[in-house]
Amino acid sequence: MLTELRKKDLEKQGYRIVGNHSAIKVCYWNKKCIRDKGVCYKNTFYGIESHRCVQMTPAFVCSQRCVWCWRDIDFTSAKWDGPIDEPKDIVEGCIEAHKKYIQGFKSGGDEKLFNEAMNPKHFAISLSGEPTFYPRLPELIKEIKVRDMTAFLVTNGTNPDMIKKLLDEQPTQLYITLPAPDEKEYIKACSPLIKDGWSKILESLSLLNKFDRNVIRLTLVKGVNMNNIEEYAKLIKKYNPMFVEVKAYVWVGHSKERLEIKNMPIHEEIIEFANKLAELSRYNVIDEKKESRVVLLSNKNKEIKKALSFS
Repeated sequence: MLTELRKKDLEKQGYRIVGNHSAIKVCYWNKKCIRDKGVCYKNTFYGIESHRCVQMTPAFVCSQRCVWCWRDIDFTSAKWDGPIDEPKDIVEGCIEAHKKYIQGFKSGGDEKLFNEAMNPKHFAISLSGEPTFYPRLPELIKEIKVRDMTAFLVTNGTNPDMIKKLLDEQPTQLYITLPAPDEKEYIKACSPLIKDGWSKILESLSLLNKFDRNVIRLTLVKGVNMNNIEEYAKLIKKYNPMFVEVKAYVWVGHSKERLEIKNMPIHEEIIEFANKLAELSRYNVIDEKKESRVVLLSNKNKEIKKALSFS
């Protein structure tokens, strides 16, 4: 799946390759939390312990080349090519690679938090590529959950056939990214490598409410997809997710080669967009995380926050 040259490039970026087609990368907030210097928005919104989270991917293939992606999309392919690793090997390999990576934080971190971090409790399947392309994804989810761990899965929604298979083996929380307000903007922003990408996203969104916990995520880029808020609201009202995350694009990684810093919204702009979206879609703004430039909407009342805990 990955050439040696590509592996070396990913290693330089902080990835650790697991098997033939998977990887982990220790995120900024995991490192911060081990030092007791803050938590990520998943902790703030849902109770996920940032220092006990493994950020990973089981696939580097992807069906889109989104302009805001921080990865090197020149290597992107929508076709699986190569062996298919065992789910158990992927989970064990990711945990071991993650634990090995964070060893360097033992001396500079909080002792209690570091010891807890060495016993991860959460998988964020959102690192790179499109995870639903991994043919044995339901088994991977099951392998994570039988270890008494939670699993958040982020998908671009272009593989509804796999979304259907996950109904019988659900992740703890399913995210579907809504990348644009309509098909024309979608094609412009995401340069899909497959036919009928937009219709497949809509098909996946139609399945969203069959999952116990579900989210529509908007990654907003000024001058690209941060427009036509009325159409976003129509889609949210139609598919009625439990949560909506309104998140700012961040000017990092390879996206800096395609976009400018002025394309990155400030938090106040995200708040303004979220408030208008909530009004139009009849949702409630229930939380925000300024450091991550993200606002959380829900179709439930604010009391739902008290019920959110995966610690």
